[in-house]
Amino acid sequence: MSLADAPPRGPLTGRPYQVSTVRHQTHDIVTIDVRPEQEPIAFQPGQFDMVYVYGVGEAAISISSDPATPGLLSHTIRAVGWVTKALNDLQPGATIGIRGPYGRPWPLDEAAGRDLVIVAGGIGMAPVRPAIAYALRERERFGRVVLLVGARSPRDLVFRDDLERWDADRSIDVHTTVDSAVRGWSGRVGVVTKLIPRVPFDPENAVVLVCGPEVMMRFSAQSLLARGVPAERIFVTLERNMKCGVGTCGHCQLGPLFLCRDGPVFAWPEVADLMEIREL
Repeated sequence: MSLADAPPRGPLTGRPYQVSTVRHQTHDIVTIDVRPEQEPIAFQPGQFDMVYVYGVGEAAISISSDPATPGLLSHTIRAVGWVTKALNDLQPGATIGIRGPYGRPWPLDEAAGRDLVIVAGGIGMAPVRPAIAYALRERERFGRVVLLVGARSPRDLVFRDDLERWDADRSIDVHTTVDSAVRGWSGRVGVVTKLIPRVPFDPENAVVLVCGPEVMMRFSAQSLLARGVPAERIFVTLERNMKCGVGTCGHCQLGPLFLCRDGPVFAWPEVADLMEIREL
């Protein structure tokens, strides 16, 4: 029996996927599109996979593709360690292992009938991209849909083609800002949290999804609370230190929580106190 014919044997068994496209987002971030050698597995926006490079190791990577097309699975990866650097070096035709999906997804059903606000910093665009695709496809289910995107510089913006297309579509309000401008940049300058008090949405009737560096998520939550968004309708995603994906190894423990099993998506009251403790 070939690897492609072998059925998964349990939650820690990966499935083979073939790399179809490698798209460079920035100098150290790529999006890898893969197709399954077996039947595709459905996922929900906000879930993640454990992605394995044969002979190197595996890493937890958010799924960044449209959940309506599980046969084409995308992962957006920054090269920061041995595994992620190996993933960045892959070429079309390579085979990798993927197990998943894992984790609690974004609460998009809870956002139905409300304004949906998405705040993303840097590579934080990857975990929210499936939610944006879902919101655009089910546009009538939501009120105003607002996307706030921040990056260190224009060169660090990911999914720029998507941002331009969504902005031109007018069914979603796209606001982009960078910490530092470069020659030729005519957009906003400043951290993404500065946009929260300014953009139009109904804070008392909004659900907010936030993804980015933890310091950015803390300040975003503070700004959203100050704007009047109820704490229980602010959601963040935490994906640090994941190793097994199923809550057995303990590497991703945050206080009483295992991020892979109990998250990675959390309502703000679940993690607010824990995220204020340095080095936890």
